[in-house]
Amino acid sequence: MQVEAKQTPEALVITVMEPRLDAKEAIDFKTKLAEWIKSGHHAIVLNLAAVRFIDSSGLGAIVSMLKLIGREGDLVLCGVTDPVMSLFKLTRMDRVFQMFPSEHDALAALA
Repeated sequence: MQVEAKQTPEALVITVMEPRLDAKEAIDFKTKLAEWIKSGHHAIVLNLAAVRFIDSSGLGAIVSMLKLIGREGDLVLCGVTDPVMSLFKLTRMDRVFQMFPSEHDALAALA
């Protein structure tokens, strides 16, 4: 699973570089994010602009990261594509996660 991480003053920005976040990728993805959270990153922007497909395993990995951060921090999403947004709306996760059109908007909300 290819992800890029960069630290900004507001948050750690994690960009998923793969077009799919499915069962094949979810375990590796969840492990990487858990490591960052356990190392002290509690404000995270997850950039999903490159992702065109998420299945229940991928969605579960994102939800588990939200639970791991808990009330100590924030996990916000940005760049959510239409096909991925359909899944979030279908599962009503669009009501759980704060979503922003761009990385800039997400970082501004956390500032």
